[in-house]
Amino acid sequence: MPQKRKRHGALALLEFETIAAGVLASDLMVKRAPVAMLRCGTIHPGRFLILVGGSVASTEEAYLAGTQMGDAEQYLSDSVFLGDVHHALHDAVLGIRRDMTGDALAVVETRSSPALLAAVDAAIKSTPVILSEIRLGDDLGGHALALMSGDLTDAETALGICAERAGDQILAKTLLPRLDPDLRRLFDQGTRFGLCPAFEPAGAEYPEEVACSWDA
Repeated sequence: MPQKRKRHGALALLEFETIAAGVLASDLMVKRAPVAMLRCGTIHPGRFLILVGGSVASTEEAYLAGTQMGDAEQYLSDSVFLGDVHHALHDAVLGIRRDMTGDALAVVETRSSPALLAAVDAAIKSTPVILSEIRLGDDLGGHALALMSGDLTDAETALGICAERAGDQILAKTLLPRLDPDLRRLFDQGTRFGLCPAFEPAGAEYPEEVACSWDA
């Protein structure tokens, strides 16, 4: 029997400018409240992310412990507490992908990971878009990325909500009204360059066939 994945009612994400402050906050948070430490660790450029989940009360208690810790509080760059997190966002943060649907793709990039979670949570609660992927910090220079798909009107509305919610933390947003089907299949497997499979459509043009030998 497949093991059932637990889904937490609330999430909190804290981002620190220094690793030392982040490690301290991690310790304070798990000591203060019975929460699950879902993710914690370093991201570029020298920052520290902490993701915890649990009941609304316990998650909020841990969140307060991490955001109010005396002198180290000055190193907290951004944070978000989601007391009623959308189930799709919860799953996406934990690495569960969903295939895109509809014709349009909305792409949102923010300067901080907490800002992205707050923006996307608001967007998917207000529109029927599909949240396909969330990436927080790793291999993104500290930025955060979300891909949402659906009908053009819904995707456009979701982008507007994200921009309004993220405010000055929004770095970039783009809307693709008709995503290429082949590109869709690639993005359904993820947006990491190193993991992207090569795809050569039947109509791809080559100047000539070249035989290569690496035994020079």
